[in-house]
Amino acid sequence: MPKMKSNRSAAKRFRLTAKGKIRRNHAFIRHILTSKSRKRKRRLRHSTLVSAADTRRMKQLLLA
Repeated sequence: MPKMKSNRSAAKRFRLTAKGKIRRNHAFIRHILTSKSRKRKRRLRHSTLVSAADTRRMKQLLLA
């Protein structure tokens, strides 16, 4: 039986932390930035964790 392949698009967008949580980047930082406040744009730069509800599905994509 061949190896299972991880989802390549997910592998480029998410990465695992040392404790097994999944990090992601924020959306809404690419364009139309003039209507967003300086504080909002600064907060969007930083990565965050995937929500607990989505973690199981994301791990299936990454570790399949």
